[in-house]
This record gives sequence, structure tokens and C-alpha cells, in this order.
Amino acid sequence: MAARPQSGAASGTWAASNIDMLRVLVVAAGIGWSLAFVVIGLRYELQTYGDGAMFSYAVAVRDAWAFHWHNISGRVAVYLLTLLPAEFYVALSGNPNGGIVTYGLLLFVAPLAGLAGTFALDRSKSRVIFAFACVSTACLCPLVFGFPTEMWMAHAIFWPALAAGHYARRTIGGVGLLFVLLLALILTHEGALVLAAAILATLGLRGLRDGAFLRAACALLVALAIWAAVKVIIPPDEYYAAVYLRAALDFFDLNTLRGGLALLLLAALAGYGVVFVILGRFTPSKAYIYAAAIVAVALAVYWLRFDHALHAENRYYMRTAFVVVTPLLGALAALFALRAEDRLKLPLLSRLIQVLSGPMTVRFVTGAFALLMLVHAVETAKFVKQWTNYKAAILALATGTASDPGLGDPRFVSSARIGANLNRLSWYSTTPYLSVILAGFAPKRLVIDPRAENYFWLSCATATANLGARRAVPAATRALVRDFSCLHRR
Repeated sequence: MAARPQSGAASGTWAASNIDMLRVLVVAAGIGWSLAFVVIGLRYELQTYGDGAMFSYAVAVRDAWAFHWHNISGRVAVYLLTLLPAEFYVALSGNPNGGIVTYGLLLFVAPLAGLAGTFALDRSKSRVIFAFACVSTACLCPLVFGFPTEMWMAHAIFWPALAAGHYARRTIGGVGLLFVLLLALILTHEGALVLAAAILATLGLRGLRDGAFLRAACALLVALAIWAAVKVIIPPDEYYAAVYLRAALDFFDLNTLRGGLALLLLAALAGYGVVFVILGRFTPSKAYIYAAAIVAVALAVYWLRFDHALHAENRYYMRTAFVVVTPLLGALAALFALRAEDRLKLPLLSRLIQVLSGPMTVRFVTGAFALLMLVHAVETAKFVKQWTNYKAAILALATGTASDPGLGDPRFVSSARIGANLNRLSWYSTTPYLSVILAGFAPKRLVIDPRAENYFWLSCATATANLGARRAVPAATRALVRDFSCLHRR
């Protein structure tokens, strides 16, 4: 049965009501996830997951720059904002564990700080850029939460930079703020260059002679010059240069979409879309509610009866989504903001925004967003539970008596002793550093992943230099790390 046509005023009221409801939902989700990242991240020590184990150990022994970050000088903003302050804490307090917590806090609070900055700088009608920042935070950040990819920081800086580009005051202070944000953005990750270009493109919609575009273009040019100078002055070591090239070539690997979570999200949203279209013919005003409920039940059956997947290793590779999706959401935010200012002159774009603002579209997006939040919540809970069990297994090996001298030293033990199910949480190159941290910097054994054959973080010379320095971490522990390093890198 077709719905009875509504009057223009009634239709407008329904549309406004649906948009308001969606806005409340996305803002609550964005802020809620931002708070959850801090609480869950610190509670379960997720700053030590993956590469984070190496970064955390580097903070504890106050050598993050020498250990790794000089190799990625183009991402120095992340080092300055997270690791360096944490090292200062260790230097002042003599507490390596406190330094790791400080590092985790600064890392996990980034999305919340980004939203706060966006809210403060956004002067668009109804703060539409802030609303889209919340959408982006809630939809994208849970995909990588736990793995310390630098794109996490790039995403946090992108949104206040976008708001500043459009609405910063036309003063020296306003231009200076925009420059600092753009510089910090491109110095988080090479992929952030795409985000910076996207900001400039949205400002181009105001007109290539508009003051906002010209100010941002000049600021970005200066920032790019500094970025290039940093890359040239501080090149990576020869050992790391080859690794860096391989990582860059793999950044846009479409095989990432074959991961369990990506397929689950695609299936859930596709199923929701089909059910929504079918039910929309009979009950258009509530089709999104019924469709979302049906898919939620199907998801529950899948999780309870058939699910064996775990979104762990792919958290690292999902960083690609930030480079692809964030600029699109930023462009939509700018289009909505410009349309509200009556500055969107291109008829095609105006029509696009009109369609996206329609009641059926808003309802569809509301249901899809709710399902996305459900999937993120359940998959995050699964990951945290298994991570807790994995840490316990690593700790048992690090403090136990089992030994695998075939790894090069009687004080080494293989992580292959852990069951395959739990070992899905492993990140082979950083397992030794995780075992040191979990054992309170006094392990009996260094836990080694036997798959670690093609990349080792520390050279013998770097580890030896750290051993000779005065640090809060016991010398015996650092000697163990030195011996492991010297077996594999000179």
C-alpha cells in the first residue's frame, strides 16, 4: 500500500524531525566512542597491542626516536604529541609503567580532542562539520582501535583543520592556527597528504579567489615545504628504507576487504538495504526500524552460532579506510555547510544535498548507522576479551620455565606454545617487547614469535647503546633485548 502524500509543511516537519534525530544519534555515538576509546584502551592496555608493544617499550627505556621514529620523520607530529611527553614522564618519575599509561592516554584521547577542537572552531549552521566529525569518529575509528596507526592521529586533526579552513578568523592568529593544524596533519602520516588536499578542495568550492581558499593554499604550501625538508634532512636507515617501501606499496591493498569484519559490514548493510527497499513499499515511515531490527536479529544468530572470526591483525590494514572515507565525509560536511550559507552554486551539488537531506534517505542512514554501531560494539568486545586472554598467555610464558634454545638463547621461549586461536592476536615483530612489558620489566624468558624472520626493530648497535645508558628499566632486561637484537641485526 502506498503512503498517503503529505503536505509540504508536514513533509518539511517530518524531514526536520528525522534529521534532528539522526544528528542526536551521531553526536552521541561520536562522543560516546571517543570516551570509550580512553576508558577501554587504558583499562585493557591496548596501547601495547601490535606495534604499540614496541612503542611502549621504547617509551619505557626513553629511546623512541633512536629505536624507530627517526626512520619515519615525516610522521614526527605523532612522536611529539604522544611518545615524547610520555618519555618526559618516565624521565621525571622514574616510572616506566606510568610512561606507557601516559602514552596510551595521549593516543586514545586524540579523537575526543579532535571533536572538541572541531566543535570550538566550527561556525557552520547547526555545527554541521562537527556532526560529520562525530559520524567519521564513530564509523571509522573502531575499525583500527587498538592498533597505533598514525592515521588515527591524522583523522583526529583533520576535522578541526577542516573547520578552521572554513571558519577561522581572518586574523594573524586565525591563519597561524590553520597553518599549525595543516602542518601537524601532514606530519602524521603520508596518507594525510590526501586529507590536506581534500580540505583545500572543499575550500575551492567557495571560489578560487575566496580569501579562505587563498589563505589555506598558502599555509599548505609552506607546510609542504617544511614536510619535504624534514623528509630530506632526516632520511630512514638503509635497513628500514626497504621495509618502508613495501609498506607503502601495500597501503591500498584491496585484500583488506576480504577480512572478516569488512565482509560482515558489507553483508549487514547490503541485507539492510534490500529489506529496507522491500518494506519501504508497505511502511515507508518505519521501514528503517523494521529493517534494522531484522538484520540485528540475523547478526545475533550469526554471532551466537556461526561466528569464528576475529578482527585483530586487520585493524592495522584498515587504516586505508581513513584515507578513502574521511575525505568523502569531509566533502559532504563542507557541501552541507555551504548550502546552509547559500554559497553552493553548482546545481548538481545542490541537488545531491537535497536528495541526501530527504526523509527517506535520512531514515535509511539512521538505520544503517545504528547497525554499524552494533557491529562495532560487538566486534570490539570480542577483540578485547581475546586480547586479555592473549596477554595472560604471553605473561605465563615470560614468567615460566619453558625454554626453546633453538631460537638462539636458553632464555627465549616460542610463542608457538600458545594455541592458534589466541595467536591470532600476535604481531610477530613486537612479541618480545610485549612479553617484557607484561612481566613488569623483569621477565624470566623473552617470548619470541618464530615467524619473525624478515623484520627486526632494533640493530645491535642501537640496543647496545640503550643498554649503556641510565634507564629506569633494569639493565638485565635491556641486556636480554640487546642479545635478541644482536642475533638478527648488526
